[in-house]
Amino acid sequence: MDEKASEPQVTQPEQANVVPVLRARGARMAVLIGPDDGASRFVMRRFFLAPGGRIPAHSHESIEHEQVVVRGEMVIGLNDETHTVRAGDAVFIPAGTAHWYENRGAQEVEFLCVVPVTTEYSTDWIEAPPEGAVLA
Repeated sequence: MDEKASEPQVTQPEQANVVPVLRARGARMAVLIGPDDGASRFVMRRFFLAPGGRIPAHSHESIEHEQVVVRGEMVIGLNDETHTVRAGDAVFIPAGTAHWYENRGAQEVEFLCVVPVTTEYSTDWIEAPPEGAVLA
């Protein structure tokens, strides 16, 4: 991977390109900082999960996730356990952990997710896309 010279920067959230999360319902994501910005070791992403939204169960064998809920409340599945997480809660998802997200409330959820940069990033989908999911 070609590395861009790292320069300090501030990214305004409205500058990031927000795209639908594939295989999910009511989920959008934007890369705030990543390799294109000179970050050679991580990617910081901002997710939005609408009321009724769901990202189905999946895992990543080679990467871990660090997340913090910025706004709202959602249910997250981690392997065989479910947790309700709220604004301010931090979540650590080790590599290989099955995880899913669901917004059962009336307010949109926003959370940040940091993952390492890797060329071997793959997603193993454990669950089919929910009804109404974005497929392309």
